[in-house]
Amino acid sequence: MGSLLAIILKKRGHDVTIYERRPDMRKNTISAGKSINLAVSERAWKALEIAGLKEEILSIGIPMYGRYLHQPDGSTAFQQYSKNREAIYSVSRGELNKKLMTLAEQYGVNIQFDHKCTHVNVQENVLHFQLPNHLEKSVKADLLFGADGAFSALRDSMMHMDRVSYSANYIDYGYKELCIPPLANGEMQMEKNALHIWPRGNYMLIALPNTDGTFTCTLFLPFEGPNSFETLTTQEAVDAFFDKNFADAKAMMPTMMEDFFTNPTSSLAIFRIFPWHYADKSALIGDAAHGIVPFYGQGMNAGFEDCSVLVSLMDQYGEDWATVLKQYEIKRKPNGDAVGDLAMINFVEMRDKVADAAFLERKKIEKELGKRYPEKFVSVYEMVSFSHIPYNTALRCMQAQDELLQKIQKEGNFFELINNNDFERSLHQWVGAYHQGLQQLDFGNEA
Repeated sequence: MGSLLAIILKKRGHDVTIYERRPDMRKNTISAGKSINLAVSERAWKALEIAGLKEEILSIGIPMYGRYLHQPDGSTAFQQYSKNREAIYSVSRGELNKKLMTLAEQYGVNIQFDHKCTHVNVQENVLHFQLPNHLEKSVKADLLFGADGAFSALRDSMMHMDRVSYSANYIDYGYKELCIPPLANGEMQMEKNALHIWPRGNYMLIALPNTDGTFTCTLFLPFEGPNSFETLTTQEAVDAFFDKNFADAKAMMPTMMEDFFTNPTSSLAIFRIFPWHYADKSALIGDAAHGIVPFYGQGMNAGFEDCSVLVSLMDQYGEDWATVLKQYEIKRKPNGDAVGDLAMINFVEMRDKVADAAFLERKKIEKELGKRYPEKFVSVYEMVSFSHIPYNTALRCMQAQDELLQKIQKEGNFFELINNNDFERSLHQWVGAYHQGLQQLDFGNEA
């Protein structure tokens, strides 16, 4: 996030310095275990294109055209994401960060590593850092962007100011990273161009492909209760749990036991704050402003879209930073909140619903409606992943789409009824009424 914004600002003639808490990950071994792969979709591609980096990032991504479901009975099913076979791209978080850092330096951005920000004097725009060997350093910024993630030092400092609202809502689930390696000949053990899901009701396992032939797997479990992290404390318990619930995945994980007990169990939360900016001096961006759970693959996409919005506002207002930052907050805060809500809704869908026959049928109907009525019906998933329709608009469409799809499915087998003239006339009326009901919403591009 910080590297992308730095490149954009540098290309506009600004001197930019990034202060990075960690050592240079390109020169140091990255600790494993807390790296859910990124799913790059349309919103991120637009920001990367603005920065002139799209082709560079495409080179380290793998297209995923849908969900590959691994059902409890051992059967599998493929659920395409889009009626037009559009894809989201699996990208290693570490590889993306390293690539963007290298590109930022090539464009002349100065990156200072091992600078842990302890606090910020927000009114004066002074950052205080702790360096290796307990050395300390202070820096005054003309303009400051807090792109420092879900545990942002700038946000923490803003929280202590007057009239600032903040919330951190931790969910009852945690996650643990596992790995499926390639076969001895280097080939992947599963379908390459898909996001793999093992939905099991109250918990799930997912796997995303990497360019080295591995799959980064993430196990999502409740912290407490039956089938939870608190019950999986011995090798025997872990063996029995995977044998019962993920036997096919376990067979592809030779280091499963080592990974399970070595990699940390990490928490998940949604972070919200208001305001996002202070005067003409600073603003939060990305996870620092709207940290969310990872279940829609939109955390990075939303952050990159923040950059696109900032660019459009800079085009409009130049270097009137007080106006740019205020308008940025007005445009993005409702959508930052909405994408957090969408992520939690999609968690329930991935965990509970994708194994349900009626839900799978609904997804097929959504695709057919999109083909028959392209000007009137776009699924919420496609709005979020393959357009720039504001997240807040997509969220507000959800209830209306639920009502429309429920009405259709109550009539019986859609793909048999569609050849019936009476049903087709009714369908035309229902879709028309649905579309008319959404006319007051903003379907324009966010940036």
